[in-house]
Amino acid sequence: MFRNVLYAQSGGVTSVINASASALILAARKQRAHIDHVYAGRNGIIGALDEDLIDTSLESDEAITLLAQTPGGAFGSCRHKLKSPEDNEAEYKRLIEVFKAHEIGYFFYNGGGDSMDTANKVSQYAASLGLNVKSIGVPKTIDNDLPMTDCCPGFGSAAKYIAVSTSEVALDVASMCATSTKLFVLEVMGRHAGWLAAAAGLAGKAPDDAPQIILFPEVAFDKARFLARVEKSIADNGYCVVVVSEGVRDAEGRFVSERGTRDSFGHAQLGGAGPAIAELVQGALGVKYHWAVADYMQRSARHLASATDVAQAKALGEAAVELAVQGETGMMPVIERRSDDPYQWRTGKAPLADVANVEKTMPKNFIRGDGFGITDAARAYLRPLIAGEDYPAYHQGLPQWALLKNISVARKLAPRAP
Repeated sequence: MFRNVLYAQSGGVTSVINASASALILAARKQRAHIDHVYAGRNGIIGALDEDLIDTSLESDEAITLLAQTPGGAFGSCRHKLKSPEDNEAEYKRLIEVFKAHEIGYFFYNGGGDSMDTANKVSQYAASLGLNVKSIGVPKTIDNDLPMTDCCPGFGSAAKYIAVSTSEVALDVASMCATSTKLFVLEVMGRHAGWLAAAAGLAGKAPDDAPQIILFPEVAFDKARFLARVEKSIADNGYCVVVVSEGVRDAEGRFVSERGTRDSFGHAQLGGAGPAIAELVQGALGVKYHWAVADYMQRSARHLASATDVAQAKALGEAAVELAVQGETGMMPVIERRSDDPYQWRTGKAPLADVANVEKTMPKNFIRGDGFGITDAARAYLRPLIAGEDYPAYHQGLPQWALLKNISVARKLAPRAP
């Protein structure tokens, strides 16, 4: 059996994806009976296809440990979805060539739903050839939309950032609303699932607390109802804070923020829900407004990471290695919640076939009856995920990030065909 590891990062990165990478690499280094070298694909699966591999064994344990407090993707990420072998077998053949050339016996793909699909396809294709390659998906997404796991690494920290930012900006707007801004709109990520938007609801408790309105992808946007609620909030409170998910749609299913373009996965390119909502209110009510898009800040804010999130990201990196050396393939380590209060959890596993291409949206009992806020059930679910702090070490006022050498592995194959 081949004894080397290939680890790769995929999709939009998070503040804790490197924590999973750090834990996985350190765990693999302890498995000397099963594993020799740990390679990383430069820029995700693209690095594997291009035979552009990084030798992580040339990094010290100290550097890999420091990686756990570093945001971004240390080895580079990508957006590239493998089609089925029937549609593009050349890519699969190329992967197998690289696996054989570098004696890859373990493949770990750290990403979201499309990445789990890739890991599953690699597992199935390798098995069809009788090749003993263990392919394991490692979950990551701030959208929290992967099924079969209670939550996804990356979400808890992004949720903490959104909840804290909403609380802070609400105090700012409340201070100035008598003579200045009366509407503030914050746009957060979430194409089909409103988990991040829901997290903003932790900033308030009563219906009149900010955010006074949350717009979820799971609730069809009704312009008249929305404007009436904004007007009432301004009359009652002097201001209104709105948190809107980028994926909010109207009753006909049209995205409020759709640009009319597509990304490399064929998904509609979104962006602009915040300004669209703000301008709608200004046109109808004539109030002064400000809007902001959390964008990359919500997924890279390692300085405000949730301790729960960091612990779970590390635990799933370690669990992935355990699954692989135990002979598992086509699996994903998951978080299993045991209780809300006190919060207890453990790691488990789920077949990638049950995870790939399935989106977990907000359950109805998490969304308030009026569609503009969260319920106590949602609070009970969300609170433990943003709990605790895991601050990075600071030097001269700035966090210390890992600076890896990322030295390439010598190529053994001819370049792949364009």
